[in-house]
Amino acid sequence: MEDLLFDINETARAIRRAIDQRAAVFGVTRAQWRVLVRLKREPGLRQVELAERLDMEPITLCRIIDRLEEAGLVERKPDPSDRRAWRVEVTQKAEPLVKKLRGLAHDLAEEAMGGIEETDLKDLQFQLAAIRANVARAGEQRAKAIRA
Repeated sequence: MEDLLFDINETARAIRRAIDQRAAVFGVTRAQWRVLVRLKREPGLRQVELAERLDMEPITLCRIIDRLEEAGLVERKPDPSDRRAWRVEVTQKAEPLVKKLRGLAHDLAEEAMGGIEETDLKDLQFQLAAIRANVARAGEQRAKAIRA
């Protein structure tokens, strides 16, 4: 089973490397790509919410948003319910870039999944979701044991 975890990690690393190479063509990093895509899916997230969803330290995210804002790709808007917080949205200027990045992601997925039957891919998705749930559950149980 350890070999399977190793294979999953190596596969994820290969995908990250491919994303890095493809993102560089458009002058963005993988981290910037992730921020843009997440904000496109969930516009107006508070910075702290965005950091949680991306599993990123808030200060790291702040720097990424600073760069994206300088490029005119995102904008911060005051949170009407909390004057200390900012909500972040993708700008109109970013729309063509996000569309191109989605196209690159689609192409990468097609290449990565090439030759694998649709039913096998669905099974794999289900199995990976089960692995994530098991890992989360085990983490919660360890945390409870530590607190007890």
